[in-house]
Amino acid sequence: MEKQHTRNPSSDSSPSPAELHRTDADVEDDSVKQLGECSSLYLSLQDCLVNTNRNWKQCQKEVQALKACSDHKRMKQ
Repeated sequence: MEKQHTRNPSSDSSPSPAELHRTDADVEDDSVKQLGECSSLYLSLQDCLVNTNRNWKQCQKEVQALKACSDHKRMKQ
């Protein structure tokens, strides 16, 4: 006789996707601050990627804006 395993969602110890996202945001916070004037463009890119299920092709406007900001910032140094 085969033993059936049932999962009780309330006893599952793995974090929810929302908890994982929150943890990622906390870790990345210092990195985003280091981007300075380009940080809002980086966050816009992240939002686009989340909204398009990580489809980079649909986020090229944001990618190019972040690249231009980064290039401009590098030239000022």
